[in-house]
Amino acid sequence: MRDTRESRLLLVLLIAIAFALITVDIRGGEDTPVDGARQAAATVFGPIEEGVASAVDPVGNAIEAVRDSGDRHDRIAQLERDNAALKARLGSDDRNRSRLKQFDKMLKTAGAGQYGIKGAEVIAIGAAQGFSWTVTIDVGADDGIRRDMTVLNGDGLVGRVTTVGPNTATVLLANDPDFTVGTRMESTDELGFASGQGDRPLRVEMLNGKAKIKEGDRLVTFGSQADRPFVPGVPVGIVSRVDPSGGDLTRTIYVRPFVGFSKLDIVGVVVQAPRKDPRDEVLPPKPEPTPTPTVTVTVTPSAQVPADGLQQEQ
Repeated sequence: MRDTRESRLLLVLLIAIAFALITVDIRGGEDTPVDGARQAAATVFGPIEEGVASAVDPVGNAIEAVRDSGDRHDRIAQLERDNAALKARLGSDDRNRSRLKQFDKMLKTAGAGQYGIKGAEVIAIGAAQGFSWTVTIDVGADDGIRRDMTVLNGDGLVGRVTTVGPNTATVLLANDPDFTVGTRMESTDELGFASGQGDRPLRVEMLNGKAKIKEGDRLVTFGSQADRPFVPGVPVGIVSRVDPSGGDLTRTIYVRPFVGFSKLDIVGVVVQAPRKDPRDEVLPPKPEPTPTPTVTVTVTPSAQVPADGLQQEQ
């Protein structure tokens, strides 16, 4: 259309009509007289808009994917390089392979009990806090560690957190004489209290003096109120001796701990308790008895030689 006086007047008239329709639509609310026209326009132009949108969206998605593909490729390549370097380092270092094995075993233990754990490394041992059996780990308050949290490793119960600093924490080991934990016997559910005895087996006072207990029975933690300081189901140890002189009210047994307290390295602090008691699920499978081979000797009688035959040969 050419720019003439008539075309300009027509444009002004169309703009005036548009403003008038907008005013009528706003004042009319839901009963606006132009609602029918709007619906008709939607009916006519709606399919066209949807078709255009469906045609444009894949193009937009493809463009976005192309933009992100470079970043994803770089991240994957970096992870592959990091994994290769880690594998090479662990493959050439026996100590790191051992630590990796400990960490993997601890994760399996935590998974069996549904414990949320924070992995840590033992960085010091000694009696710095006045206890005879303690270790210091390299996580603290900044890592979400709090006093009276359960500490475990891949074998079972290690101890509980006693003091917490910003970046380190002290753990009282389960074999310390000041350590006490409630226990539950596997299968029979008999309850007791285990106390540390240093480098000797744990001493457990069973609440039922007539409980039937034998060597080889296993114990787990009973758990504490609000799961502090102990969560339930953590393996404690195996019965090594039953005191035959127990009284009628209680019975004393001695338990060999699952954990080797003199060779601790990788441990985990339970920062989130399980939703339900895992019971005996965390205990390792019982070893199958090895059959004792039996040897059967069959004696075959030798042929008898007549006495006179012997005399003739002589």
